[in-house]
Amino acid sequence: MGKKIIVIGGGIVGLSTAYYLLKEGHEVIVVDKGDINSGASFVNAGYLTPSHVIPLAAPGMMAKGLKWMFNSSSPFYMKPRLDPDFLKWAWYFNRSSTAAKVKAAIPVIRDINLLSKDLYTDLHDSRILGDFQLDKRGLLMLYKTEKAAKGEEETARIAAEKGLEVKVLNKSELNALEPGVDASVLGAVHYECDAHTTPGEVMKLMLEYLKKNGATILTNTPVTGIHKKNNKVVSIACGNETLEADFFVMSAGSWSSNLVKELGVSLSLQAGKGYRINVAEPTGINYPAVLCEGKVAVTPMRGFTRFAGTMEFSGINQHIRKERVEAIAARAREYYSNLKIGEKAKAEAQCGLRPVSPDGLPYIGWLGNYSNMAVATGHAMMGWSLGPATGKLISELIDGRKTSMDLTPFDPGRKF
Repeated sequence: MGKKIIVIGGGIVGLSTAYYLLKEGHEVIVVDKGDINSGASFVNAGYLTPSHVIPLAAPGMMAKGLKWMFNSSSPFYMKPRLDPDFLKWAWYFNRSSTAAKVKAAIPVIRDINLLSKDLYTDLHDSRILGDFQLDKRGLLMLYKTEKAAKGEEETARIAAEKGLEVKVLNKSELNALEPGVDASVLGAVHYECDAHTTPGEVMKLMLEYLKKNGATILTNTPVTGIHKKNNKVVSIACGNETLEADFFVMSAGSWSSNLVKELGVSLSLQAGKGYRINVAEPTGINYPAVLCEGKVAVTPMRGFTRFAGTMEFSGINQHIRKERVEAIAARAREYYSNLKIGEKAKAEAQCGLRPVSPDGLPYIGWLGNYSNMAVATGHAMMGWSLGPATGKLISELIDGRKTSMDLTPFDPGRKF
């Protein structure tokens, strides 16, 4: 018999969770504080990335963050502030940034990415949602320096050892694929295992499917309280309204940690702000690419080319720093010979807040001792890539079925 389930948060993780729960015959209510038309699920690079096997919390990242702390246009920016939650998270992040922990995370990240890519493929090929872009031409990692080349080639070796399809391209091989790259680009690693989408398309179709198939979508409905009894959540407050359910899923992205505090649970999480610029004019760019030294993601989407990037830890806010937008545009122009990014495109730049756990792995599992609230957040830069996999895993967890993969590495209560 189907259960009544409330999903808090309408990003790609929340909507995917609602989708798989609905398929299992449950009554689903999605509650979101906004209109479900902006944020991280709409401004990301659209990548499906089995290749991104190295978590954000890698050796040397904290040192980079400290080095760039006073440069607000740097790719990895931590705004100095005396916030206890941020300081604790930074301490955990540093402790997680070890070679041993990265090595243990690599197969986990690979497996959940491959699971999610298969689920995206099923959604695309079945046309159950309708038509959306799913382009499997892979991802290029473009580099200009020998140092970056060495690092990328080592990551490619690790990926190949883990069974992922990858090639190292020299300059002429790269130019044959992407003629518009600048002469200063030395070569690339081509991850043939990767794919990309246009996020806005998928989000729109997913919302339409959920509404058409019986899910209740409550927008502009912020959660103002969570009511518990013993080891169960009984209801949530949304202003003057109280909503009861059998199960609850916390998938509110960067806002999740604040919402669960009143349940007496500490979920270490920080908002990592990313920016995007959309260029409607033809750019001649054929392949998605990460500009290694510039830390910018480039994606040819349906109707435009997207330039996205930066990781800014400055708390929960939607403030757009113009210097960071300018930095993305400037870095992109360094890698493509005739690229033009106009003032209008930069003026219309948007941002989104990615929820980042200290070790770069998502939180997927039961919240503390609560037997009916699951957590699905903390995906860092892989939220888009991992949306469907997370939704399927949560639906399996709630139904008491064997999960498609071991959830131990994603335990919300894990120690850092």
